[in-house]
Amino acid sequence: MAIFRRRTAGAPRLAPELDDAELGRVLRALPGGAAGAGPQDILMARAEQLLRDAGTDWDRRGHRVTVLAGAAPSLARRWRLRDPGSADALVLHAWADVLNGRLTGRLDDTAATLDTCRRAADAAPADPTPWVALLAALCVERRTSAALAPVWEEIAARDPWNRDAYLTVFVHLSPDGQGSQAAQREFLDDVLAVMPPHMPPVCLPLAAAVGQYHRELGGGGLRALLAARHWEQPQNACPLDRAAAQWLRPGYLRHAARVADLNLLAYALAVAGRTEEAGRAFEATENLVCPWPWRHEGDPVERYAHWRGRCG
Repeated sequence: MAIFRRRTAGAPRLAPELDDAELGRVLRALPGGAAGAGPQDILMARAEQLLRDAGTDWDRRGHRVTVLAGAAPSLARRWRLRDPGSADALVLHAWADVLNGRLTGRLDDTAATLDTCRRAADAAPADPTPWVALLAALCVERRTSAALAPVWEEIAARDPWNRDAYLTVFVHLSPDGQGSQAAQREFLDDVLAVMPPHMPPVCLPLAAAVGQYHRELGGGGLRALLAARHWEQPQNACPLDRAAAQWLRPGYLRHAARVADLNLLAYALAVAGRTEEAGRAFEATENLVCPWPWRHEGDPVERYAHWRGRCG
């Protein structure tokens, strides 16, 4: 019946929870959320239940942990103090430290953060999420590939296609990180040679093309002028064609961050001038906006709305 159909939200909005309704409800209960602040014990209990509900869906758990850690770092630290042996409190605290380090370019206390990651891993041996936090912490500290390798092996043993892990290394190896276009390309080729369809890191080829597009725009001069033809080049057109053909199929994207990938697809199709396909991708996002890649052009919500208006 029509009354029970899901409706698209009215206005575009930043949605760190993406389409995770349970996570969204917890975020709105945080201080500053639409529902106002609640007693800390109640907030901790809700966060704990949210993470427990993810079970061994590591993709969903990782999404919930990183979003909660970014939205409520003080809650993460207070929870750790209240319950220092809790695997959930430890991993949330670890990610809060890591996300702050990504913003500032360094960890406030490297030894303490690495220790928290390892304590979280010891508290939940099957969970890859603490190991991904440790990998991200080492990348913030610009550690070598030799230092990353054993941590990567721990993640792969628990969750071989962990999205956050692949994106972390992908950015670390990029020209914007500690690597180069060649290093990033080599990593991407190695991944694509063995990755099955539908896996959570499916966005990597298109993310690489968009990243290169941004570097061309930012290069100024002739590079910026030639950026208009970026999406005509086979190495960029092919991942965009493949994503446009596959990602909009019902049920093709099943991972927790699928809305982020749909934002990426809508952006790439829009700037490539493929407005009809972009319109379908925008529709699939349901007006849930992710900061990247829109923030490259300014305010993410404003740029999303601008391009959506142009694409119908």
